[in-house]
Amino acid sequence: MAPVIKELQKWPELIEPLITVTAQHREMLDQVLVLFNIKPDYDLNIMQPNQTLHDITSRVLLGIRDVIAAAKPDMILVHGDTTTTFAAALAGFYAQIPVGHVEAGLRTGDKYSPFPEEMNRKLTGAVAELHFAPTATSRDNLLAEGVSPQNIFITGNTVIDALMHTVRGNYAFQESSLQSIDYANSRIILVTTHRRENLGEPMRHIYLALRQIVEEYRDVQVVFPMHKNPAVRQTVNDVLGGLERVHLIEPLEYQPFVNLMAKSFIILTDSGGIQEESPALGKPVLVLRETTERPEAVTAGTVKLVGTSQSAVYTGTKMLLDNPELYLKMANAVNPYGDGQAAARTVQAILSHFQGITKRPDDFKPVFKPV
Repeated sequence: MAPVIKELQKWPELIEPLITVTAQHREMLDQVLVLFNIKPDYDLNIMQPNQTLHDITSRVLLGIRDVIAAAKPDMILVHGDTTTTFAAALAGFYAQIPVGHVEAGLRTGDKYSPFPEEMNRKLTGAVAELHFAPTATSRDNLLAEGVSPQNIFITGNTVIDALMHTVRGNYAFQESSLQSIDYANSRIILVTTHRRENLGEPMRHIYLALRQIVEEYRDVQVVFPMHKNPAVRQTVNDVLGGLERVHLIEPLEYQPFVNLMAKSFIILTDSGGIQEESPALGKPVLVLRETTERPEAVTAGTVKLVGTSQSAVYTGTKMLLDNPELYLKMANAVNPYGDGQAAARTVQAILSHFQGITKRPDDFKPVFKPV
């Protein structure tokens, strides 16, 4: 949402953007606010130890209710697929305030995969008035659910706007764990896992495949920013702890993380956002899931769904390491997600819909080379 906020701030005579954060993940949030120089007007600070989806939903719903009473907004913008997104949209609906959904229309068709993100998106879409779809596929999903074409705008994804603002060719890591890696003479495999549906044996199988790869390829180094979830860390350390050329590190802030992505050779992840960022960086991605709400990247060939079985993860990684032609085909495929102008299209859409000041923005069309 940061690029949208910065774009809204360019229209002070027409728009007064009021920023609310829930701080569901306090540490992750604060460093991004500093990076983009964003100062929240309201901070719900809901984070508590061992919070459940029930806790998050209820605290956000009540917190946004109070913000609405104080701010009396004309519109509420929410982003993506978090529980915050759904609860804030529901609070807007209860107050009969128009809701705009940034990154709208992503679907897998399976309400439990990813969980709870798939239903968060669908439920938000059901109450939203404006839908800022990143791609034509996302628009088509919304049309199939009965959303009016006039209320859908194909903007591209704001994650690409943020990426272009942040990645630097001369970036120097401040983290000691990353300074010792020989980026010039190693092939870096960046790994992230955090999905609830992958906890337990699926993650163990993923890590066993990585262990095979590291033992077989002497030029490969694995960098694994470990999620804070103790269940993830336990399994990671059981399988990969102490292994040579495997760097188990603390979660990274946004800026070093995306610059690490840019220096990586292959990315293995169950994250949704990384599937969008990697094509802009020309990095092949193996998705550690059975389904994805971002099929455009699969169609374009920038990512491949490999699931979580040890053999599939091992084979998929090995093919990219052994086959330069396949690697370059994935690395140079179309970027289906953005051109850095998604935030500008989003704000133009808002002004055209509510004020008629600007014309309806042209739809985003995919770009055909890495940035």
